[in-house]
Amino acid sequence: MAKTRALLKRRKAIRNIHKITRTMELIATSRFQRAMVRAQQAAAFTRKITELAADLSLSAVNIDHPLLKKREPTKRAVLLVICSNRGLCGGYNAAILRQATLRYQELRQAGTELELDVSGKRGIAYFRYQGITPALTYTQFEDKPAFEQVEPIADRLIEAYVQEKIDRVDVAYMKFLSPARQTAVAETLLPLASEAAWPTASAASPKREAKVEYEFLPSAREILGEILPWSFKVRLFKCFLDAAVSEQIARRVAMKAATENAADMIKTITRQYNRARQAQITKEIAEVIGGAAALE
Repeated sequence: MAKTRALLKRRKAIRNIHKITRTMELIATSRFQRAMVRAQQAAAFTRKITELAADLSLSAVNIDHPLLKKREPTKRAVLLVICSNRGLCGGYNAAILRQATLRYQELRQAGTELELDVSGKRGIAYFRYQGITPALTYTQFEDKPAFEQVEPIADRLIEAYVQEKIDRVDVAYMKFLSPARQTAVAETLLPLASEAAWPTASAASPKREAKVEYEFLPSAREILGEILPWSFKVRLFKCFLDAAVSEQIARRVAMKAATENAADMIKTITRQYNRARQAQITKEIAEVIGGAAALE
């Protein structure tokens, strides 16, 4: 009797967990669809402004903008790590933190003075556990990051780079490639002449030539002064959008797996309960028959 009661209690607990994980899966699916639409809409704009900035930079050959300058050796750098505020999303945070740790160690071994900025409570907790205190932390980003939230971060990094307080800006995040494919990366966004900053139109490549001949009005310097900072801001905003949609995909996959596992456990425990109950009934019948035979 004690065994059947324990099985019933365990099955009830797993059924409650099944309801919770199923609900979280549906919520993650809804949030993922909205986040994916925003990420896809931003991707086209990011790609075009990136190509435009690259072509303008190549056309204005006599203009030297601070955001295009590569500084060697790199003395000071910023590493921004974008994680999630909540867990229950599988290996999402672990993959990002693995890439961030590798880039962190690489820069430190090169003798670079590194400033670590972390977005997301999971990333903050990880680095503090490792004995590394982030210089700046952000916890305001959820599944719908706004450009107004990212712009102050971008402005601070641009100002520090232009004033030569830093020589490089790297971002570790989960890059959204498709609903079935996301990959953790650590990309260099500043200087803008890097391949990662201009993935589709790199001004760093000597083989690339401007596709269009531009006539600058009022001047190439003023136009680049507006376009290049916006190119960096939009690229950084795209990183946060990719992170948001990738997080919801990871949470949906994790909750779907948990729901299926809970359903399998419920079936297994139900079979165990039925067998235990059947054995108990058989035992009781045998006892009744044995008692009746003894009375005869």
